[in-house]
Amino acid sequence: MIEARATARYVRTSAQKAGLVLELIRGRDVNSALVALRYTRKAVARDIEKVLRSAIANAQQRDGFSGDVERLVVTACYANGGPSMKRVRPAPMGRAFRIVKRTAHLTVQVGERTVKPVEVVQLESEDDAAKEHQATQATLEPDRKRSPRKTAVKRARTTNRRRSPANHSEAAKK
Repeated sequence: MIEARATARYVRTSAQKAGLVLELIRGRDVNSALVALRYTRKAVARDIEKVLRSAIANAQQRDGFSGDVERLVVTACYANGGPSMKRVRPAPMGRAFRIVKRTAHLTVQVGERTVKPVEVVQLESEDDAAKEHQATQATLEPDRKRSPRKTAVKRARTTNRRRSPANHSEAAKK
């Protein structure tokens, strides 16, 4: 299996912001990842798209690559924190506020998708299919019944509302 990676270092964004966009493409095939990055409304998406295109190009240059870009998948992508530039901003009354300008190292790794044979199971008749469907529905949705205690508590709450003194005084005034 061919794997290739690309890294962009010292990208002027925080690792947390980049990680949000990287989660969108993790595990996707490269074409859908490129489309997702193209229409993502985050500034770091352009930088991640560059890194992804570079990783694809690196995979194409590897010996043993099949030549089919359609089989490439984003196997790993992450953002590590880089060095932070610390700046000082004047504040009122002679004080100073610190500004931290963060950087990140973006890494995208792509690999070829392995084709696994799909096992096909055919049911013998429509009756078996209906029984199978009922069995799966029964396991997915168990019968939901209230416990007697919950029902009694709920009934007591509603009866107390009806017999409250405020309701009696309103009825007496009418």
